[in-house]
Amino acid sequence: MLSLQQFRVLIAIRDAGSLTKAAENLGYGTPTVTHHLNLLEAHFGAVLVERGNRGVTLTPLGEATVREAETIMARVDDLERIIAEHRDAGLVTLRLGTFASLGSKLLPPAIHELQATTNVRIEVVEAEPLELVELLRRSELDAALLYDLADDPSIIEKDLELVQLLREPYRVLVARESPLAQEKKLDFVQLASTSWVRTRHVDEATERVLLRACRNAGFLPKEFIRTDDLSMIHGLVSEGLCLAIMTESAANTSLGVSLKATVQNLGERSVYFATRTGQLPAAVTKLRSLLVGLTK
Repeated sequence: MLSLQQFRVLIAIRDAGSLTKAAENLGYGTPTVTHHLNLLEAHFGAVLVERGNRGVTLTPLGEATVREAETIMARVDDLERIIAEHRDAGLVTLRLGTFASLGSKLLPPAIHELQATTNVRIEVVEAEPLELVELLRRSELDAALLYDLADDPSIIEKDLELVQLLREPYRVLVARESPLAQEKKLDFVQLASTSWVRTRHVDEATERVLLRACRNAGFLPKEFIRTDDLSMIHGLVSEGLCLAIMTESAANTSLGVSLKATVQNLGERSVYFATRTGQLPAAVTKLRSLLVGLTK
Protein backbone atom coordinates (compact mmCIF):
# COMPACT_ATOMS: atom_id res chain seq x y z
CA MET A 1 0.00 0.00 0.00
CA LEU A 2 1.25 3.44 -0.88
CA SER A 3 1.95 5.90 1.93
CA LEU A 4 2.84 9.56 2.10
CA GLN A 5 5.99 8.58 3.95
CA GLN A 6 7.22 6.63 0.92
CA PHE A 7 6.76 9.72 -1.24
CA ARG A 8 8.65 11.84 1.29
CA VAL A 9 11.54 9.35 1.23
CA LEU A 10 11.74 9.37 -2.58
CA ILE A 11 11.73 13.17 -2.69
CA ALA A 12 14.46 13.27 -0.02
CA ILE A 13 16.58 10.78 -2.03
CA ARG A 14 16.25 12.95 -5.12
CA ASP A 15 17.26 16.08 -3.17
CA ALA A 16 20.16 14.45 -1.27
CA GLY A 17 21.60 12.23 -3.99
CA SER A 18 22.32 9.46 -1.50
CA LEU A 19 20.38 7.16 0.77
CA THR A 20 22.56 8.00 3.74
CA LYS A 21 22.16 11.77 3.33
CA ALA A 22 18.42 11.41 2.73
CA ALA A 23 18.17 9.44 5.98
CA GLU A 24 20.06 12.16 7.86
CA ASN A 25 17.83 14.89 6.44
CA LEU A 26 14.70 12.99 7.45
CA GLY A 27 16.05 11.99 10.84
CA TYR A 28 15.83 8.30 9.98
CA GLY A 29 18.32 5.48 9.86
CA THR A 30 19.50 4.39 6.42
CA PRO A 31 17.74 0.99 6.74
CA THR A 32 14.42 2.82 7.23
CA VAL A 33 14.92 4.84 4.05
CA THR A 34 15.88 1.68 2.17
CA HIS A 35 12.79 -0.09 3.51
CA HIS A 36 10.40 2.65 2.32
CA LEU A 37 12.11 2.79 -1.08
CA ASN A 38 11.85 -0.96 -1.50
CA LEU A 39 8.13 -0.88 -0.64
CA LEU A 40 7.53 1.89 -3.18
CA GLU A 41 9.39 0.08 -5.95
CA ALA A 42 7.61 -3.17 -5.11
CA HIS A 43 4.23 -1.45 -5.31
CA PHE A 44 4.93 -0.07 -8.79
CA GLY A 45 6.94 -3.08 -9.94
CA ALA A 46 9.61 -0.75 -11.29
CA VAL A 47 13.06 0.52 -10.40
CA LEU A 48 12.85 4.14 -9.29
CA VAL A 49 16.41 4.67 -8.04
CA GLU A 50 19.70 3.59 -9.57
CA ARG A 51 22.43 2.96 -7.03
CA GLY A 52 26.07 3.60 -7.95
CA ASN A 53 29.49 4.14 -6.40
CA ARG A 54 29.00 7.90 -6.53
CA GLY A 55 25.54 7.92 -4.97
CA VAL A 56 22.06 7.37 -6.33
CA THR A 57 20.06 8.89 -9.16
CA LEU A 58 16.43 8.60 -10.08
CA THR A 59 15.41 6.62 -13.11
CA PRO A 60 13.05 8.28 -15.61
CA LEU A 61 10.18 6.51 -13.82
CA GLY A 62 11.60 7.74 -10.53
CA GLU A 63 11.66 11.32 -11.83
CA ALA A 64 8.05 11.01 -13.00
CA THR A 65 7.05 9.55 -9.64
CA VAL A 66 8.73 12.42 -7.77
CA ARG A 67 6.91 15.02 -9.87
CA GLU A 68 3.56 13.44 -9.09
CA ALA A 69 4.55 12.88 -5.46
CA GLU A 70 5.40 16.57 -5.04
CA THR A 71 1.98 17.50 -6.43
CA ILE A 72 0.30 15.07 -4.05
CA MET A 73 2.31 16.33 -1.07
CA ALA A 74 1.46 19.93 -1.93
CA ARG A 75 -2.24 19.04 -2.02
CA VAL A 76 -1.91 17.25 1.30
CA ASP A 77 -0.19 20.31 2.78
CA ASP A 78 -3.05 22.48 1.50
CA LEU A 79 -5.58 20.11 3.01
CA GLU A 80 -3.81 20.12 6.37
CA ARG A 81 -3.70 23.92 6.29
CA ILE A 82 -7.41 24.17 5.50
CA ILE A 83 -8.31 21.72 8.25
CA ALA A 84 -6.06 23.52 10.73
CA GLU A 85 -7.59 26.88 9.86
CA HIS A 86 -11.10 25.58 10.40
CA ARG A 87 -10.11 23.73 13.55
CA ASP A 88 -8.25 26.67 15.01
CA ALA A 89 -10.95 29.11 13.93
CA GLY A 90 -13.38 27.77 16.49
CA LEU A 91 -15.24 24.91 18.04
CA VAL A 92 -17.26 22.09 16.59
CA THR A 93 -20.18 23.78 18.33
CA LEU A 94 -20.05 27.29 19.75
CA ARG A 95 -22.62 27.88 22.51
CA LEU A 96 -23.46 31.53 22.84
CA GLY A 97 -25.69 33.16 25.43
CA THR A 98 -27.60 36.39 24.98
CA PHE A 99 -30.38 38.52 26.40
CA ALA A 100 -33.32 39.14 24.11
CA SER A 101 -33.41 42.85 23.35
CA LEU A 102 -30.03 43.81 21.93
CA GLY A 103 -28.98 40.25 21.16
CA SER A 104 -31.67 40.01 18.49
CA LYS A 105 -30.08 42.97 16.70
CA LEU A 106 -26.37 42.31 17.17
CA LEU A 107 -26.04 38.55 16.94
CA PRO A 108 -27.64 37.69 13.57
CA PRO A 109 -25.23 39.75 11.41
CA ALA A 110 -22.23 38.75 13.52
CA ILE A 111 -23.08 35.05 13.39
CA HIS A 112 -23.74 35.25 9.65
CA GLU A 113 -20.29 36.75 9.06
CA LEU A 114 -18.63 34.24 11.39
CA GLN A 115 -20.17 31.23 9.70
CA ALA A 116 -19.26 32.59 6.28
CA THR A 117 -15.58 32.31 7.16
CA THR A 118 -15.37 29.49 9.71
CA ASN A 119 -16.68 25.96 9.97
CA VAL A 120 -18.52 26.48 13.24
CA ARG A 121 -21.97 25.42 14.38
CA ILE A 122 -23.70 28.00 16.58
CA GLU A 123 -26.17 27.32 19.37
CA VAL A 124 -27.78 30.35 21.03
CA VAL A 125 -29.20 30.32 24.55
CA GLU A 126 -31.51 33.18 25.55
CA ALA A 127 -31.63 34.12 29.23
CA GLU A 128 -31.22 37.03 31.59
CA PRO A 129 -27.67 38.24 32.40
CA LEU A 130 -27.37 36.67 35.85
CA GLU A 131 -28.49 33.32 34.46
CA LEU A 132 -25.96 33.64 31.63
CA VAL A 133 -23.18 34.37 34.12
CA GLU A 134 -23.96 31.13 35.92
CA LEU A 135 -23.93 29.18 32.65
CA LEU A 136 -20.55 30.69 31.80
CA ARG A 137 -19.16 29.77 35.21
CA ARG A 138 -20.30 26.18 34.70
CA SER A 139 -18.65 26.13 31.24
CA GLU A 140 -22.04 25.53 29.62
CA LEU A 141 -21.49 28.57 27.39
CA ASP A 142 -18.43 29.62 25.41
CA ALA A 143 -19.37 33.30 25.43
CA ALA A 144 -22.33 35.55 26.21
CA LEU A 145 -23.75 39.00 25.70
CA LEU A 146 -24.45 40.52 29.11
CA TYR A 147 -25.58 43.86 30.42
CA ASP A 148 -25.17 45.56 33.76
CA LEU A 149 -25.66 48.91 35.45
CA ALA A 150 -22.56 50.87 34.50
CA ASP A 151 -22.14 52.82 37.73
CA ASP A 152 -23.19 49.99 40.07
CA PRO A 153 -22.20 46.67 38.50
CA SER A 154 -23.41 43.40 39.97
CA ILE A 155 -21.43 41.15 37.62
CA ILE A 156 -18.05 41.00 39.32
CA GLU A 157 -16.55 37.65 38.41
CA LYS A 158 -12.77 37.24 38.53
CA ASP A 159 -13.06 34.22 36.24
CA LEU A 160 -14.83 36.20 33.50
CA GLU A 161 -13.38 38.62 30.98
CA LEU A 162 -15.77 41.43 30.00
CA VAL A 163 -15.29 43.50 26.86
CA GLN A 164 -17.62 46.50 26.73
CA LEU A 165 -19.48 46.86 23.46
CA LEU A 166 -21.61 49.91 24.20
CA ARG A 167 -23.30 52.06 26.83
CA GLU A 168 -26.76 53.58 26.62
CA PRO A 169 -28.86 55.60 29.09
CA TYR A 170 -31.87 54.23 30.90
CA ARG A 171 -35.20 55.84 30.12
CA VAL A 172 -38.87 55.41 31.06
CA LEU A 173 -41.22 53.63 28.66
CA VAL A 174 -44.69 55.22 28.53
CA ALA A 175 -47.82 54.87 26.41
CA ARG A 176 -47.58 57.06 23.31
CA GLU A 177 -51.09 58.44 23.86
CA SER A 178 -50.57 59.19 27.56
CA PRO A 179 -50.03 62.70 28.95
CA LEU A 180 -46.56 61.61 30.09
CA ALA A 181 -45.54 61.17 26.46
CA GLN A 182 -46.04 64.90 25.93
CA GLU A 183 -43.58 65.85 28.67
CA LYS A 184 -40.08 66.86 27.64
CA LYS A 185 -38.62 65.09 30.66
CA LEU A 186 -40.26 63.09 33.41
CA ASP A 187 -39.71 63.85 37.08
CA PHE A 188 -39.72 60.74 39.26
CA VAL A 189 -41.18 62.71 42.14
CA GLN A 190 -44.41 62.94 40.10
CA LEU A 191 -44.52 59.19 39.41
CA ALA A 192 -45.20 57.96 42.95
CA SER A 193 -48.73 56.80 42.16
CA THR A 194 -47.75 55.00 38.95
CA SER A 195 -47.59 51.23 38.61
CA TRP A 196 -44.42 49.67 37.24
CA VAL A 197 -43.12 46.60 35.50
CA ARG A 198 -40.70 44.83 37.84
CA THR A 199 -38.14 42.22 36.82
CA ARG A 200 -38.16 38.60 37.96
CA HIS A 201 -34.71 38.94 39.53
CA VAL A 202 -34.24 41.59 42.20
CA ASP A 203 -30.54 41.95 41.30
CA GLU A 204 -31.23 42.60 37.61
CA ALA A 205 -29.94 45.99 36.42
CA THR A 206 -33.32 47.40 35.38
CA GLU A 207 -34.81 46.56 38.77
CA ARG A 208 -31.95 48.26 40.59
CA VAL A 209 -32.34 51.36 38.42
CA LEU A 210 -36.04 51.55 39.26
CA LEU A 211 -35.56 50.99 42.99
CA ARG A 212 -32.77 53.55 43.22
CA ALA A 213 -34.73 56.22 41.35
CA CYS A 214 -37.89 55.67 43.36
CA ARG A 215 -36.09 55.69 46.71
CA ASN A 216 -34.26 58.87 45.81
CA ALA A 217 -37.65 60.40 44.99
CA GLY A 218 -39.04 59.27 48.35
CA PHE A 219 -41.24 56.30 47.50
CA LEU A 220 -41.21 52.61 46.62
CA PRO A 221 -42.50 51.52 43.20
CA LYS A 222 -45.96 50.03 42.91
CA GLU A 223 -45.73 46.67 41.25
CA PHE A 224 -48.07 45.86 38.37
CA ILE A 225 -46.29 42.74 37.13
CA ARG A 226 -42.96 40.95 37.34
CA THR A 227 -41.80 39.92 33.89
CA ASP A 228 -38.81 40.07 31.57
CA ASP A 229 -40.86 39.43 28.44
CA LEU A 230 -40.44 42.39 26.12
CA SER A 231 -43.66 41.73 24.21
CA MET A 232 -45.63 41.66 27.45
CA ILE A 233 -43.96 44.83 28.68
CA HIS A 234 -44.68 46.74 25.47
CA GLY A 235 -48.28 45.55 25.42
CA LEU A 236 -48.99 46.57 29.01
CA VAL A 237 -47.27 49.94 28.71
CA SER A 238 -48.95 50.79 25.40
CA GLU A 239 -52.35 50.37 27.09
CA GLY A 240 -51.35 52.81 29.82
CA LEU A 241 -51.46 50.16 32.55
CA CYS A 242 -47.94 50.73 33.83
CA LEU A 243 -44.50 52.17 33.09
CA ALA A 244 -41.20 50.42 32.60
CA ILE A 245 -37.49 51.17 32.76
CA MET A 246 -35.86 50.52 29.38
CA THR A 247 -33.08 51.53 27.01
CA GLU A 248 -33.37 52.68 23.41
CA SER A 249 -32.07 49.43 21.94
CA ALA A 250 -34.75 47.44 23.78
CA ALA A 251 -37.69 49.74 23.01
CA ASN A 252 -39.88 49.30 19.94
CA THR A 253 -41.67 52.60 19.49
CA SER A 254 -43.80 51.19 16.66
CA LEU A 255 -45.81 49.34 19.32
CA GLY A 256 -47.59 52.39 20.72
CA VAL A 257 -44.96 53.44 23.24
CA SER A 258 -42.53 56.31 23.74
CA LEU A 259 -39.21 56.41 25.53
CA LYS A 260 -38.77 59.42 27.81
CA ALA A 261 -35.74 60.94 29.46
CA THR A 262 -35.96 61.92 33.13
CA VAL A 263 -34.92 64.88 35.22
CA GLN A 264 -32.99 62.48 37.41
CA ASN A 265 -29.99 60.65 35.98
CA LEU A 266 -31.01 56.99 35.87
CA GLY A 267 -27.58 55.76 34.87
CA GLU A 268 -26.46 53.79 31.86
CA ARG A 269 -26.58 50.20 30.73
CA SER A 270 -23.24 48.66 29.78
CA VAL A 271 -23.36 45.80 27.29
CA TYR A 272 -20.50 43.31 27.39
CA PHE A 273 -19.14 40.36 25.46
CA ALA A 274 -18.22 37.93 28.23
CA THR A 275 -15.96 34.89 28.17
CA ARG A 276 -14.14 32.83 30.72
CA THR A 277 -10.58 33.96 31.32
CA GLY A 278 -7.79 32.09 29.58
CA GLN A 279 -7.03 31.01 26.03
CA LEU A 280 -10.00 31.47 23.70
CA PRO A 281 -10.78 29.55 20.51
CA ALA A 282 -10.17 31.68 17.44
CA ALA A 283 -13.89 31.63 16.56
CA VAL A 284 -14.77 33.26 19.88
CA THR A 285 -12.10 35.92 19.37
CA LYS A 286 -13.36 36.60 15.87
CA LEU A 287 -16.97 36.85 17.03
CA ARG A 288 -15.89 39.35 19.66
CA SER A 289 -14.12 41.44 17.00
CA LEU A 290 -17.20 41.34 14.77
CA LEU A 291 -19.43 42.54 17.62
CA VAL A 292 -17.00 45.31 18.52
CA GLY A 293 -17.09 46.42 14.88
CA LEU A 294 -20.89 46.42 14.81
CA THR A 295 -21.14 48.63 17.90
CA LYS A 296 -18.56 51.27 17.00
